[in-house]
Amino acid sequence: MSIEESRLEQLFFLPGAAGDASLWQPVAARLSHRGPRELVTWPGFGGAPPDPTVGGLEDLAQRVLRRLTGPAILFAQSMGGIVALRVALSAPARVRALVLSVTSGGIDLTGLGAVDWRPEFARNNPDSPRWFLDARADLTSELQRIHLPTLLLWGDADPLSPPSIGQRLNALLPNAELAVIPGGTHDLVAERADEVLPHIERHLRRALTEPA
Repeated sequence: MSIEESRLEQLFFLPGAAGDASLWQPVAARLSHRGPRELVTWPGFGGAPPDPTVGGLEDLAQRVLRRLTGPAILFAQSMGGIVALRVALSAPARVRALVLSVTSGGIDLTGLGAVDWRPEFARNNPDSPRWFLDARADLTSELQRIHLPTLLLWGDADPLSPPSIGQRLNALLPNAELAVIPGGTHDLVAERADEVLPHIERHLRRALTEPA
């Protein structure tokens, strides 16, 4: 890493429950920001070896926090969005901006039209940690404390996380903006990178000109 790069924000790309670190690769490879990139994996997810010290989403958040050696931008997919928000709540001074894609955000989804993905996920991923399937933490009352510039990316063809969830998070987070991509699915950032990239670039330009 060059001296110039060491002064830039770290870019952390957090996957969802599938643990697919490559999901963010089409975006990570083409962003103009020159900061160092890290595609994160989760212990016990997506074939990664389990870690006996990880027993909840807060443990994953602490793992990310330990990787932050300077100011960071967190990009997060689905479950990773809950982890990113926990990091932002724990150490807001160490995060410059958030980019959250199709996440539940750790809020109550009752009445928001989301399909319960857990039964099918459990069948298709029998080795995934049980604690994840049982997690029901609600961060709703805490989200108003997150004043970081936050971009919410949604597709309007995602039954697992419909735009109504993005709209709810947009109302709860004080400094958020919502972009809905027509036809976008739960793999929005990989399948529609061409369309989400301009939103991310614009968001980062705005976020990085605001006071840290």
